[in-house]
Amino acid sequence: MEAADYEVLSVREQLFHERVRECIISTLLFATLYILCHIALTHFRKPAEFTTDDEDATVNKIALELCTFTLAVALGAVLLLPFSIISNEVLLSLPRNYYIQWLNGSLIHGLWNLIFLFSNLSLIFLMPFAYFFTESEGFAGSRKGVLGRVYETVVMLMLLTLLVLGMVWVASAIVDNNKASRESLYDFWEYYLPYLYSCISFLGVLLLLVCTPLGLARMFSVTGKLLVKPRLLEDLEEQLYCSAFEEAALTRRICNPTSCWLHLDVELLHRQVLALQTQRVLLEKRRKASAWQRNLGYPLAMLCLLVLTGLSVLIVAIHILELLIDEAAMPRGMQDASLGQVSFSKLGAFGAVIQVILIFYLMVSSVVGFYSSPFFRSLRPRWHDTAMTQIIGNCVCLLVLSSALPVFSRTLGLTRFDLLGDFGRFNWLGNFYIVFLYNAAFAGLTTLCLVKTFTAAVRAELIRAFGLDRLPLPVSGFPRASRKSQHQ
Repeated sequence: MEAADYEVLSVREQLFHERVRECIISTLLFATLYILCHIALTHFRKPAEFTTDDEDATVNKIALELCTFTLAVALGAVLLLPFSIISNEVLLSLPRNYYIQWLNGSLIHGLWNLIFLFSNLSLIFLMPFAYFFTESEGFAGSRKGVLGRVYETVVMLMLLTLLVLGMVWVASAIVDNNKASRESLYDFWEYYLPYLYSCISFLGVLLLLVCTPLGLARMFSVTGKLLVKPRLLEDLEEQLYCSAFEEAALTRRICNPTSCWLHLDVELLHRQVLALQTQRVLLEKRRKASAWQRNLGYPLAMLCLLVLTGLSVLIVAIHILELLIDEAAMPRGMQDASLGQVSFSKLGAFGAVIQVILIFYLMVSSVVGFYSSPFFRSLRPRWHDTAMTQIIGNCVCLLVLSSALPVFSRTLGLTRFDLLGDFGRFNWLGNFYIVFLYNAAFAGLTTLCLVKTFTAAVRAELIRAFGLDRLPLPVSGFPRASRKSQHQ
């Protein structure tokens, strides 16, 4: 055997070992995400739906595993862009380190392709299957059991696939009345799934446009509920007194159900008493907080939120100007993941860390805004009291939001890291007017929500702090006290 043959075999063997190493790393990462998501879902599910020995419990267990897979893919989509940015900076700082040879462009590109593939699989097949599986009962006249429900679910899924395929084909013909574009849909794997996922991603990006500004405004109030406020802004003694008074009143109603209280729901009263007791325990913990926690933690948290929000709006505003003068600011795809060559931030590693923090912050804000919106508030999961269909709906919505996060971040100019794989093949990314209007709408909506929420919150807190809400004055934002309460 000649030397050239040995070189070819050596190269093939090296490529084989690299592929095996990438598969092992990807499997370990996904297994870690899967375990974390399974633990999270088991804390929100209804235990009564899984403790019985009938076929419904078996169906719910199978649907829960599919939801766990989908939620793990959603979490992987959230971590995809930050992991790529940090990997690029690590390779740029330590280019020849032996212990990070496993971290290369091929691995990152493979992770992007896997997330894209699993997102398509979950949104188009697994989640519809889980929903139809939990709602199915088997065909009339067939033998009852899990297998009969599987047959019904498969038939429903096939009909849904045909319906969606026809709708996408018609939409493609309307938007792009071209014979080549219509014929491309016959190639199911290469064109149909990416085109359908492009539509879903566009809807996810629009949903992020609505939910993120609302969530950025809501983050201040949510953080204020979690942290202990200074005594100037919060009177815990009064809240404890009111909670104890309400608990005593409800207890008297429960103990004397035949007095003047008619048609009482005793179970509802017991739940209200338990909620008040839990609230009183939390208020006691907050009252015992240290002075550092009270006077330093809350102002620092509010300052960090304000800085991050202002920085996000500033970056988007700069990106709008760059779109007007530089065509390179447009989001685009990148097929070759050449990492470790150049930093994607002008500030180097520090700028990359800021980009990662902003991406995570905007994702958390979008989730807060999503569950705060009146349209999706009913989907909010409850601890040990979330139905299986509600878990499926939450997993679908979170996957739509998280899979649109890389496109969302690149469209707003939060990072210069170009989209890898099929994420960069979306047709609407090359439309200047869509990208420009999207950036302008995000900056405008975020500024409007922040100004309205921040000024209203500051005004309300100052009125409560100085006790003006107790005065018989028509203060804006507070109802005027009645004459009966004034005499009392």
